[in-house]
Amino acid sequence: MTIIQQILFIIALATVSWLIAKRVKLIQRTIRLGKPENRTDHPQERLSIMLRVAFGQKKMMTNWTVGIMHFIIYVGFLIINIEVLEIILDGIFGTHRLFAPYLGAVYPFLINVFEVLAVGVLTVCVVFLCRRYLTRVGRFQPERHREMGRWPRLDATLILTLEILLMIAFLTWNASDSVLRERGVEHYAQASTGDFFVSQFLKPLFTNWDTTALIVYERFAWWFHILGILAFGLYVTYSKHLHIVLAFPNTYFSDLKPKGEMNNMPDITKEVQLALGVAQADPNEAPAEIGRFGAKDVFDLSWKSLMDAYSCTECGRCTAACPANITGKKLSPRKIMMDTRDRLEDIGRNMQAHNGTFEDDNKTLLNDYILVEEINACTTCQACVQECPVNINPLEIILQLRRYKVMEEAQAPAAWNAMFSNVENNMAPWKFSPGDRFNWADQVNQ
Repeated sequence: MTIIQQILFIIALATVSWLIAKRVKLIQRTIRLGKPENRTDHPQERLSIMLRVAFGQKKMMTNWTVGIMHFIIYVGFLIINIEVLEIILDGIFGTHRLFAPYLGAVYPFLINVFEVLAVGVLTVCVVFLCRRYLTRVGRFQPERHREMGRWPRLDATLILTLEILLMIAFLTWNASDSVLRERGVEHYAQASTGDFFVSQFLKPLFTNWDTTALIVYERFAWWFHILGILAFGLYVTYSKHLHIVLAFPNTYFSDLKPKGEMNNMPDITKEVQLALGVAQADPNEAPAEIGRFGAKDVFDLSWKSLMDAYSCTECGRCTAACPANITGKKLSPRKIMMDTRDRLEDIGRNMQAHNGTFEDDNKTLLNDYILVEEINACTTCQACVQECPVNINPLEIILQLRRYKVMEEAQAPAAWNAMFSNVENNMAPWKFSPGDRFNWADQVNQ
């Protein structure tokens, strides 16, 4: 590698690293806008959940076909990137296959494994594109789900296409490199690695090429592969593929409470207990300042709900299992998470434009992004929580938004108000008094 190529590579690597670091810092700041919540208890249980759900892909295996395909991409992404380390070091130091002399016979074995995984990733990406555009899996179609509009559809297509091109570049780079090595050209001949398992079958494509043209293609494939990976690393921070990284902390900080257990509001609980005489007021205690009930904007949600939003894979399994969505209601748990992330992104851009301080933009998560009709359609059945492959909880956001609407704005459907009144007066959602509750049994006995 010439000194000019080394300099260009170092500039590209430093630029992308700086942009990624800047982007990661902004995401951290927006997540920290959420309310504090302690999720550090039971570390062993949390680690076990992370290993099973994120590392072991447990929930993806509920559908074995899709689960195995996703596992191939996942493993391929993790392992093939080991090769990236050598490419980066070669770029910095101007070497060629730096690890080959040190690893000896292990080196060709590793490259063979990488190539087999590359073929697996390439094949699965083609299948995933076919599922979106040929077999048209329902949960990905914008005609059925309005949140899967232009950008989410384009985002998935771009990533799958880029991965295909990166794998092709990797395999053809190895093939052209093997031909140059056989011809004893320059430094290529110094790495005595032999042919590799998959790329040896691509060598006939290059055997009739002029040596100069072959060197040009080898350099093109090398640069395309590494620049594509660097661009992929930056692009991931702007797309749904951020779950590749956030799936691990997001599953570690999962909610350990039993599903269906809602968070009470301590201040309200205390007021109710005082009213019922269950608790006694402390005469020395200063009156607590009552904050906002529920959530109107992302600032009112917990940091974990905000991390959930950035971790969403947009796979749509939550929406496909949602009974409200299935029956034609506007609610889509996937859209709830995407809207929350869009709001966070808008706030992040606002902060960047005002020296790190958020300037009021007269928008809120509720009403400007998520409609009341959507949150009121939720049955709180927990199906979305159960289906999510990375333990995201859309229901927590829905309940907080709904709580704000009912308790702060006193706006609830008439049927809900009647139910609330019955619960308060009759200790049951029905309109009958407690004394008449078993009248139906008397009629059965007659």
